[in-house]
Amino acid sequence: MDASALITLRQIAEEAGALIMQVYRGAFTHQRKADDSPVTEADLRADAFIRRALGQAFAKAPVWSEESGAPPTPQASHETADAWAAFFLVDPLDGTKEFLQRNGEFTVNIAWIEGGQARLGVVHAPALGTTWWGGPGVGAWRGEADGGAAQAIRVRPGRRAGTLRVLASRSHADGRLQGWLDRLDRPLEVVHAGSSLKFCRIAEGQADLYPRFGPTSQWDTAAGQAVLEGAGGCVAAMDGAALRYGRERPVLNPSFVAAREEALWRKAR
Repeated sequence: MDASALITLRQIAEEAGALIMQVYRGAFTHQRKADDSPVTEADLRADAFIRRALGQAFAKAPVWSEESGAPPTPQASHETADAWAAFFLVDPLDGTKEFLQRNGEFTVNIAWIEGGQARLGVVHAPALGTTWWGGPGVGAWRGEADGGAAQAIRVRPGRRAGTLRVLASRSHADGRLQGWLDRLDRPLEVVHAGSSLKFCRIAEGQADLYPRFGPTSQWDTAAGQAVLEGAGGCVAAMDGAALRYGRERPVLNPSFVAAREEALWRKAR
């Protein structure tokens, strides 16, 4: 899998977004999954389309999607130990709560995982008409639905002083956040946003930091991490360890920080 695959992944994400918007513009209901999180017809339509499209474009690549359940263990599927060393990790509709609230801050996330790392990622925001894509060592870009030329994006240049623009989840508040922010000893402006848009806002230079203490799953973060790292930023667990992916790992991520540079939050560890 190389950077040229991003063209196909972007197309798949945007076509899935069009299906989501068909539901979004009409009347819809939602159900509750076993973990009490909401799911709508839009989630399911996008999931079925993405898995089918990835299967057609990348026939031999495994796909793990939020809506398709946990992948089978090697013992259950009789696969070799490295059959899932590289795979697609998908959230067909990240930010279902934002979708239900009709605030537009939901995304389609598709990531290519290899060796436990998010190597390529596409984040598409259907209601905003914007897509971000990239990967570490590849670069990162932003494109609009109006068909204009893609723009290379980069994290905001580092500054030793001044106000830090901090992103926080719109739907998942956590009492640990303020205590952690206090340790930064910097003026702060906290802005709330939904879904994986927070990674993309840092990647395009609109924010500096996104600390997350509440629960997230692997599919919530992988695509955004790839885009942010492609733009020169970083994502790591609170202890500084790399945020890793794979079916052999817990579905839930540890608490983490996404930032334009690690030096911003090293003091707060």
